[in-house]
Amino acid sequence: MPTQPAVNCRRCPRLQKFRIESGERYPGYHAAPVPAFGDEAPRWLIVGLAPGMHGANRTGRPFTGDHAGILLYATLHELGVSSERESIHRDDGLALSGVRISNAVKCVPPANKPLPAEIRSCNAYLQAELRELSTIRVMVALGRIAHDATLDALQLPRSHYRFGHAAEHALPDGRWLIDSYHCSRYNTQTRRLTAQMFTKVLARAKTLAE
Repeated sequence: MPTQPAVNCRRCPRLQKFRIESGERYPGYHAAPVPAFGDEAPRWLIVGLAPGMHGANRTGRPFTGDHAGILLYATLHELGVSSERESIHRDDGLALSGVRISNAVKCVPPANKPLPAEIRSCNAYLQAELRELSTIRVMVALGRIAHDATLDALQLPRSHYRFGHAAEHALPDGRWLIDSYHCSRYNTQTRRLTAQMFTKVLARAKTLAE
């Protein structure tokens, strides 16, 4: 099983149709499954939800070109693992050290809400990533869907690991799963998630990974 879907992936008909329509509506957009990005031998992996319509679906890089990526890349830069503070497009030269970013769902979903069946269908790629990237010691789940998807990819029971912001889960294989609220526009504007809260979680993940 490959770690990333083919450009013309057909596993989820609704998502396939929606991303093709997005490319027709917005010429020049990536409008394809968005591959993971970052260190090829990462110590920690950040798992998001799915590409945003005018973010990763446009640029082709996770959390690039939309509001959610502003806090993420700024925090990674503050922690010394991103070469730049802002991720603008996939050819901007930004590089990550020791960390990699992926998504539970690789294609942009309507209203940013993938269906449960689509999350399950796409989980095979996350499972392959976690199997192939043997250097990963810590996984950071941004939101409940990413948390559940990571557990599913690891074939661990969800009932044993409850999602909660800043929750730390010691896994049977010695690795860690750490949770954070998603760095979405809604969460940051309502201050459900502050920059300080987010930095604390990612700094802890970096420490555990190292």
